[in-house]
Amino acid sequence: MTAAAKTSPDTLPASSITAIDWRREDRQVPYTEALAEMEARNQAIAEGNAREQVWLLEHPPVYTAGTSAADDELLDPRFEVVKAGRGGRYTYHGPGQRVGYVMLDLNQRGKDVRCFVHALEGWVIAALRGFGVESWAVDGRVGIWTKDVDGREAKIGAIGVRVRRWVTMHGFSVNLDPDLSHFTGIVPCGIDEYGVTSLSRLGLDISPAKWDEALIAHAGEFLETLDKAEARRCAS
Repeated sequence: MTAAAKTSPDTLPASSITAIDWRREDRQVPYTEALAEMEARNQAIAEGNAREQVWLLEHPPVYTAGTSAADDELLDPRFEVVKAGRGGRYTYHGPGQRVGYVMLDLNQRGKDVRCFVHALEGWVIAALRGFGVESWAVDGRVGIWTKDVDGREAKIGAIGVRVRRWVTMHGFSVNLDPDLSHFTGIVPCGIDEYGVTSLSRLGLDISPAKWDEALIAHAGEFLETLDKAEARRCAS
């Protein structure tokens, strides 16, 4: 964790201070390194040997293949291609895109994967709204969507998760200022009829630190959604 920074508890919602480690990375973390660390943390959380964690970082350019990735959706493998083990299809990660890996114990948070995914979507949407960007999720179409500069719908964020022993892995990514041409090497998430956009393309200069703070500001709402799922499970 040499280049990572822990967020001050003073900036976090009170309900999350004792439950979650918040790790914010300044360096670009190679994808395979992050995947190994994430898998180890997942196991440690499941065994009761580590706290839950949200890890915010960026990667060097890489294409990752989810469990549903089709060979013909890899159009130009100009970067390393890694099998990620998460759900979904092909995704691009690279500089200028902020990734959030969310490792939470759903044994304590509702055991509801659908609720977890919807809560992730809502968390990203709330953070984007804070910058004046209206975005939304679409049933049957993975990701976070917004209106691009040409007025057409375009993807600004990706969602992909895996749950092992009811502990979550992977999470979401949001395009701050990546090289959008890098997405042309794949069919992003298997959806070729829509484009990809970024906050920069929409005229917003948002640093990783500023984006992280926006996420943290809305983390309480995200966790509350999961707590409600747990309450429903206990009441049933």
